[in-house]
Amino acid sequence: MECPLWPRSTTGLSNCNGRSPTCWSVFDLTQLEREVADLERRSTAPGFWDDSNAARSHMQRLATRKGTVDTWRGLERRVADALELLQLAEDEDDTSVSAEVAADFAVIRATFDQEEFELSFAGEYDDRNAIMQLFAGAGGIDSQDWAEMLERMYLRWGERRGFKATIVDRTSGEEAGIKNSTIEFEGPHAYGWLHGERGVHRLVRLSPYDGQHNRHTSFALVEIMPEVESEAEVEIDPDDLRIDVFRASGHGGQNVQKNSTAIRITHRPSGVVVACQNERSLHRNRESAMRVLESRLLQLEVQRLEEERAKLRGEPIEAGWGNQIRSYVLHPYKMIKDLRTGQETSDPESVLDGDLDAFLKAYLKMQIGQPGVESAAT
Repeated sequence: MECPLWPRSTTGLSNCNGRSPTCWSVFDLTQLEREVADLERRSTAPGFWDDSNAARSHMQRLATRKGTVDTWRGLERRVADALELLQLAEDEDDTSVSAEVAADFAVIRATFDQEEFELSFAGEYDDRNAIMQLFAGAGGIDSQDWAEMLERMYLRWGERRGFKATIVDRTSGEEAGIKNSTIEFEGPHAYGWLHGERGVHRLVRLSPYDGQHNRHTSFALVEIMPEVESEAEVEIDPDDLRIDVFRASGHGGQNVQKNSTAIRITHRPSGVVVACQNERSLHRNRESAMRVLESRLLQLEVQRLEEERAKLRGEPIEAGWGNQIRSYVLHPYKMIKDLRTGQETSDPESVLDGDLDAFLKAYLKMQIGQPGVESAAT
């Protein structure tokens, strides 16, 4: 909405003095402050750190909520100061001060727009860390190379946002690229940012692995899961698990360790299989694999609930997650286009180097206002 506190001119700014209460009703900031106080109180309770994973997620949520409160309250103070200064300038007919306030206001407006966008992260799991899995599709070495290109793209994107991105499992291809990769992203709203990347990504290019330099089409699947915050969210019966240990392998499949430290866990009821071999310790690999398994099972439950809601609304249900969402064309022309939002660019090099925000934001904005999607900005 266009808020009267954010006019396009300094004259409009001076006219909205005393009207800030309507302008800060984008969301209930007082309620958010109460939530921060409650999170702080719970973080000091005895036994809080007994479940380290749950405690870490709790503290991250506290930091995110507190940062939101501090930012909006800071904006409120800056606007109040600007209004007061501008009023004095108008009383004294001081145009130099008015220009200074206008420049400061432009910064305030940009900050406001960014923070207003952050309110689109209204999903139940949007403020959590994310686990991404990449799988090379049909196409042999070209698709394995494409999967590795996507892995690099997302890692670079994480660096740009200041997220901690950790590869917890990775299987290299026989000649080049990767067969699959599992990455943990830790940062504010990591799942909220990335959940729209789920689906098939298609690449069209001249193959560097084809002696005739023919044009090839390659596919890779991206899956995104929210991190599970406590064991209570996903109940796993140990008897439902089959655990295999093996030696970690390197490029081409050769064993790189003498001891069996890699682990593969199969959840029999769902058929979900996860593996981890990046750590040198069997115990740490098991922890990582269980974390991915829990998140995968949580995502399956989220998907089931989404399908049930879609049936109730009479909407067509997608046949799984393997739907093509974005095309990356490097030949005969250069173009990346998201098939859901229509967002596109003729600069694929920047996107493949991690400049993804335009595509991620376009998807988030598309979701706002759709049936079943509640926007915090309304």
